Amino acid sequence: MQNFTGVGVSPGRIIGSVRQMPKPISEPPAGERLDSATSPDAATADLRAASKVVQAELKRRAEAASGASKSVLEATALMAADPMLIKAAVKLIVTGTSAERAIWESGASVAEMLHNLGGYMAERATDVLDVRARIVAELRGVTAPGIPQSAEPFVLVAEDLAPADTATLDPDKVLALVTSGGGPQSHTAIIARALGLPAVVAAVGVEALTDGAEVYVDGAAGTLMVDPGDEQRTAVTAWEHVAASLSVFDGTGTTADGHLVPLLANVGGAADAVKAAAAGAEGVGLLRTEFCFLERDTEPTIDEQVVAYRGVFDAFPGKKVVVRTLDAGADKPLPFLTDSTEPNPSLGVRGYRTDLTSPGVLKRQLTAIATAAQASSAVVWVMAPMIATVDEAADFAAMCRVAGLKTPGVMVEVPSAALRSASILTEAEFVSLGTNDLTQYTMAADRQLGTLAALNSPWQPAVLQLIQLTVAGATSEGHNKPVGVCGEAAADPVLAVVLVGLGVNTLSMTARSMSAVGAVLKSVTLERAQELAQLAVSARNSDEARTRVRAELPILEELGL
Repeated sequence: MQNFTGVGVSPGRIIGSVRQMPKPISEPPAGERLDSATSPDAATADLRAASKVVQAELKRRAEAASGASKSVLEATALMAADPMLIKAAVKLIVTGTSAERAIWESGASVAEMLHNLGGYMAERATDVLDVRARIVAELRGVTAPGIPQSAEPFVLVAEDLAPADTATLDPDKVLALVTSGGGPQSHTAIIARALGLPAVVAAVGVEALTDGAEVYVDGAAGTLMVDPGDEQRTAVTAWEHVAASLSVFDGTGTTADGHLVPLLANVGGAADAVKAAAAGAEGVGLLRTEFCFLERDTEPTIDEQVVAYRGVFDAFPGKKVVVRTLDAGADKPLPFLTDSTEPNPSLGVRGYRTDLTSPGVLKRQLTAIATAAQASSAVVWVMAPMIATVDEAADFAAMCRVAGLKTPGVMVEVPSAALRSASILTEAEFVSLGTNDLTQYTMAADRQLGTLAALNSPWQPAVLQLIQLTVAGATSEGHNKPVGVCGEAAADPVLAVVLVGLGVNTLSMTARSMSAVGAVLKSVTLERAQELAQLAVSARNSDEARTRVRAELPILEELGL
């Protein structure tokens, strides 16, 4: 019996047959030259045409997707026509290099540059390599890489998935997802959770598994076992019974002793909001407004934005909807707003900071949000991403007041904001912790790298301590202001208990996560959650923190979590 261990990122137990991701497009030979019958101009035209075909296909797939999947596909589509990528290839073609080899070398250079920048830009490196392979496939007239086709459902195994592939996973065909690379906050992990697929990342060696091998995958434990026996089949049967009960959220987040913890939804647009409302979400804790801006060469008009926001607000009449202003830059470049030549975009002009280089865009967005809010009964709050100082918080709050928005808040993604939360909350009415970025910036760990998965865990005691300090700031100096979590940490039922114990007031997550989080919260009192939080904060490392808390929650075994 062969076992593999990685990081469990989405719970579930499944037995199925392995299907490996197809081998990648082979590299064009080094030094490959243009055919004597093909001029540089003709090869350049072919390359541009191929990039447009690839972009159109990715856009088509984006139109059929929603939420996080849609945004990933749209971002990848933008990369397919990225001027830096294409121009570098054209320069090589002019010297006589074949179009296939030119785009290959150009893609390698751009990807290496982005990877070396780390953080969010490393994610774009994956996009570049994916796009490069698709363009080469189009030039060769062969099928582009993608999820394997199969008449029967299967367990998908890969070194890692390109964002565009991850975004088009079909949960009716893919039973579980296992990769040897990636991390707990990678695109692969986020999309798996959104789809409810059992998933394990950073499981070294699984790419050697053969197609057709029968395996048992435990997405909570982070394990894969070849040739499962009766014990594993019994575990799958038990999970199937539990999964039915975990598919429904009763609409009220609360601890065992009645302490209310509203469970809100992370959404990217009206379609997501409607589904979240139907799933029992108590409101929206994160509306990612940049989804309205992606794939645009020009800024959307105020009227266009009003329509997009109203679709979300109307799905939650009388309930809270927290709107995050445009989080452009780094992994979400926008042609009309971000500078693609920045040496380190993840530490550059992104989020709130774009108002420094493109003044007016944020003001117009706030006007659109206020206009949409006035025509809706939703209780609209608004927050800015990447706030690092008290002055920035004050400036944003002032802009909100001018626009007519009464509840301004800030994202705590930068350690300085956590450390200075008391002062920041003299200007803002609430804070929301973006644990993905807070973890990445605190630990200086690229969330895409499987080798850094342990560092890039929100269970890191240093990250938990920053959350604790944020809450302390919100309740000091006469404050009594709410603290929410809208990062991926909120979707972890075990970590949710710790967050509540640290004093977090609301949790926001994918709609699929609400039932499991709600079930585990109902198994503990607030006092017990506080005790478990201290166990985690005082741990030596992330593994010890997680192990300590899991050992004190017997309901996890019962629920297969």
